[in-house]
Amino acid sequence: MTSSPTRRGMLYGGVAAVAAAAGVGGAWWRERSAGSNAAGGEQLDATFWAQKFERPEGGDLALSSLRGKPLLLNFWATWCPPCVEEMPMIDAFFREHGGNGWQVVGLAIDQPSAVRKFLQRTPVTYPTGLAGLQGTELVKNLGNTGGGLPFTLVLNGNGSVAARKMGKLETADLETWRRELVHG
Repeated sequence: MTSSPTRRGMLYGGVAAVAAAAGVGGAWWRERSAGSNAAGGEQLDATFWAQKFERPEGGDLALSSLRGKPLLLNFWATWCPPCVEEMPMIDAFFREHGGNGWQVVGLAIDQPSAVRKFLQRTPVTYPTGLAGLQGTELVKNLGNTGGGLPFTLVLNGNGSVAARKMGKLETADLETWRRELVHG
């Protein structure tokens, strides 16, 4: 019986240590994300721009064709509620600002059949690529080390990273990026 309080204490201590580590990790991620959202980020290399993704309706989406204008690249999945919730807002942004120089692309990290079925029920006007499992590695390489969704990357017209956002977008995010990158 005397070992029970000791085991319980060790268990509580272990849980506390895990919680503390998670808190430190979360603070690090927030700090890193806040710093990453500032303009003047790194240039993406030729490997990034050389990628191609199958489109749900057929054909390929070549990232090289998107160079030279601001680009909002949104990683999503059909099974991700915040991803699905933000899609109509992203689509409205694309329809309103596509003529002012903005490009918007969705990369689905999901099964192709699920994406095709979803987009038939809930179409968007911006181009979508099927990133599959390759998309998980891509988001990690782009600064989302946890691989969570939704994840949005904003690139300047010169191809440098202007912003990263892990989590659901808000209208204010889109408006800030629009004002900072393309006046109009």
